[in-house]
Amino acid sequence: MITKILIIGACGQIGSELTLALREKYGNNNVIAADIREGNASLMESGPFVILDATNKEAIENCVAQHEITDVYLMAAMLSATAEKNPQKGWDLNMTSLSHVLDLGRDQKIKKIFWPSSIAVFGPTTPKTNTPQRTVMEPSTVYGISKLAGERWCEYFFNKYNVDVRSIRYPGLISYKTLPGGGTTDYAVDIYHKAISDKAYESFLKEKTILPMMYMDDAIKATIDIMEAAPEKIKIRSSYNLAGVSFAPEDMEVAIQKYIPDFRLSYAPDFRQAIADSWPNSIDDTDAREDWGWKHQFELDDITETMLDNLQKVL
Repeated sequence: MITKILIIGACGQIGSELTLALREKYGNNNVIAADIREGNASLMESGPFVILDATNKEAIENCVAQHEITDVYLMAAMLSATAEKNPQKGWDLNMTSLSHVLDLGRDQKIKKIFWPSSIAVFGPTTPKTNTPQRTVMEPSTVYGISKLAGERWCEYFFNKYNVDVRSIRYPGLISYKTLPGGGTTDYAVDIYHKAISDKAYESFLKEKTILPMMYMDDAIKATIDIMEAAPEKIKIRSSYNLAGVSFAPEDMEVAIQKYIPDFRLSYAPDFRQAIADSWPNSIDDTDAREDWGWKHQFELDDITETMLDNLQKVL
């Protein structure tokens, strides 16, 4: 049977790059991109696209039926900083969209679901260093609360209805291909833009704020790898811890200065500092590495070299 994929939220930071990667792997016409707005030229021109509201169950069902979808990647979400400004909207989008897609799995209208969770599921009471897969989870943000609730729903639908749903807890993601999307870790993207344009950056996080991060290529690979793994290898149906590299703003300053010696970093912490303080500074992802062979590739110096090299061409 041909794998036919629907990516809901395809125009977002992860979705836009995931769409292109899946089209390269499965064929352009077998990957349907969907979002509430149109995306960049490469996404729009490389394969089918539909306007789709992730909260509209009937529209999702019609799209699945029309395109004979087997796998759904639900990437639509309101991220941490944005959701704190619009709590009800954040909750409604994040939870309603997941409920609709899980129902499709339960009703056997699709075969497989990917839904992203986040390190935001952890909170101030969570062990911050090498945060375990199974630990205290008391998130203090709307985004984190919605992701924790979503994890419980995913596991419930697997146990109750045998829905093949798979998930990973993304750390902060870094890419030169898309602009920041309203997350607390977005400073780690914006800093490279400002390093090139201004040779200076004012961080909204203070010094020594260490957070787990990952280069986008690693995140895309992990997403595809977990979906292609044999079902018996997926032993966690809530969401897997996923780790790349952890660093603080001043670590990025040092890394950037290797290429732009007069780059300078300053600090003006805002409301996002409290969000960052509630998150881990490093993640134990042993389960993902042992169960389905996860392994990251990019360290901070690799990320910095790749980001600056590509952004200089783009900008």
